[in-house]
Amino acid sequence: MKPLKQTLTTRNHDRESAGLRHVYPVVSRRAGGVSIGINLNPNNACNWGCIYCQVPNLSRGGPPPLDLALLESELNRLLDEVLHGDFMQTRVAPEARHLMDIAFSGNGEPTSAPEFAEAVALLVRIVRAHTLTELKLRLITNGSLVQRRQVQKGLRLLAEAGGEVWFKIDAVTPARILLVNGVHQRPGAALSRLKLCAGLVPTWVQTCMMSVDGQPPGEAELEAYLGLLAAVRDDIRGVQLYGLARAPMQAGAERLAQLPSAWMEDLGARIAALGLPVQLSP
Repeated sequence: MKPLKQTLTTRNHDRESAGLRHVYPVVSRRAGGVSIGINLNPNNACNWGCIYCQVPNLSRGGPPPLDLALLESELNRLLDEVLHGDFMQTRVAPEARHLMDIAFSGNGEPTSAPEFAEAVALLVRIVRAHTLTELKLRLITNGSLVQRRQVQKGLRLLAEAGGEVWFKIDAVTPARILLVNGVHQRPGAALSRLKLCAGLVPTWVQTCMMSVDGQPPGEAELEAYLGLLAAVRDDIRGVQLYGLARAPMQAGAERLAQLPSAWMEDLGARIAALGLPVQLSP
C-alpha cells in the first residue's frame, strides 16, 4: 500500500489514495468515520451517469472480471494497517479515528459485477477472520439490478451478516431522473425495486439533492419523492438526505450548486413528518 501524504477528509474520496485496485479508505460523513470502500468497477464504468458523480472519466458499461484473490489480499492488507498499524494516527483526523464500515461503493454500480455475491461472501469471511463481527457491512447502490438472481443472493448474504443497503433515490419523475441520474426509467420502477431490496436486507434510502441552473427541485418533484417515501415507510429504515460535498467530475457539473441548509432542513422535516428517521448532511 503506497503512503498517503495527506490527511483523509470528507471532501477527498480518491479511490487510488492507497495504491490498491479494489480497496480504498475514506472518511465518510454519513458513516461517521473511516469507511473502507470496495471498488468492483476499477475501469470507471457504470450503468448510470449521475451528473454529480465524482468519478473522473466515467463511462457507460460494466466492470472487468473480478480478481477475488486480489480483492482478498488487498482488503487484508488494509485492515491490518488500520487495525494494527499507524494508519489512524498518521492519516486520519482525531475526530474521525473510528473504523465504521466496509462498503461496496467504488467507481460504478457494484451489483453490475457478475461476481457480486461471491465478493459479499468473501467480505463476510474476512471480517470474521479479523474478529470484526460488529463492523457494519454496507452496499451503496442505485438499485437498478436488484431483480437479478445473483444480486439477490448477495443481498441475502449481506443481511445474514447484519449488513444493510443504502439505496439511491435522487429523483422520482422521469424528467428529473434523466437529468440527475442520466437514465430513462419507467414510472414505478424505483418503487418496486426498492420494495424488493428492503424485503431482502435492511435498507436506507440515500438521496442527494442539489440545484441545477440555480433552481432546486420543483414542488411537483418533491411531492412525487415524498409520495414514494410514504409508500415504503414501513419497509425502509430511514432516509439519508445530503447535499453536494465534493466537486462533480461530469459534463454539466458547472450547472450544479449546493442547496442552502435551510432548504435541506425543510425537506428533512417533511420527510420526518412521514414518520421516517432522517440523517441530514447538508
